[in-house]
Amino acid sequence: MRWVNRRVRRGNRLLLGALPIVALVVLYLVAAGARHSVNPSDKILPLPSAMVEAMASLVAEPDRLSGDYLFWADTLASLTRLGIGLAISTLSALLVGLVLGILPPVRATFGPLVTGIAVIPPIALLPILFIAFGLGETAKVALIVVGIAPFMIRDIAAHIGALPREQIIKAQTLGANSWQVMLRVALPQAMPRLIQAVRLSLGPAWVFLISAEAIAADVGLGYRIFLVRRYLSMDIILPYVAWIALLAVVMDIALTRSSRRLFPWAHGADH
Repeated sequence: MRWVNRRVRRGNRLLLGALPIVALVVLYLVAAGARHSVNPSDKILPLPSAMVEAMASLVAEPDRLSGDYLFWADTLASLTRLGIGLAISTLSALLVGLVLGILPPVRATFGPLVTGIAVIPPIALLPILFIAFGLGETAKVALIVVGIAPFMIRDIAAHIGALPREQIIKAQTLGANSWQVMLRVALPQAMPRLIQAVRLSLGPAWVFLISAEAIAADVGLGYRIFLVRRYLSMDIILPYVAWIALLAVVMDIALTRSSRRLFPWAHGADH
């Protein structure tokens, strides 16, 4: 059987997916061991024992000044900002994307504006957001929204605009007006695409969040990474990066499973 025709079972998929990760971990351990054999105080590739020791105080010991468990406080702050930004972006994409996709006059009027905003590098807007909203939470959430909402809106609008014209004609033949077509024909078919758009936006959303926290924050995963970088504290930076990656993977898996459970018809044979 040719490779292009092979089907991988679920258990085998998990095994195959774990192989590259295990290989990277082994490669890191070998490289770290080699560096420490030459220089026991090397900070660039810390050994697992050093990472566990450095993270123990952040995870399990309260901070002397604030009394907070810094690792969990950073995680909660970042997830709160990310969650609010994703929620606003998702709602905006659903509402605006539906209207743009189903109503040609609205698409012709506001489509170029959405496209123009989408092509602006969001990081370039960060100083403007800080000036407009200050250094508080609003500017950080706004950067996430500005960074991913236009992309999501364009994606949903394009998906709705590409629906077979026959569906809209049949709905109108049965007496549906424009809003009924939007709610009963376009909305159900937009929901799986919306979840997919959120999945694709997770990576950029994390980038914008970390960027905002690195510049103006006193708590958060990005803040902690950029705070300790001046001390070359790779024993903290690497676990934080791995934790961010794990959170992103869990969110992606949750979205994928939710989509397949709620909208099995949109996944066909992959369900």
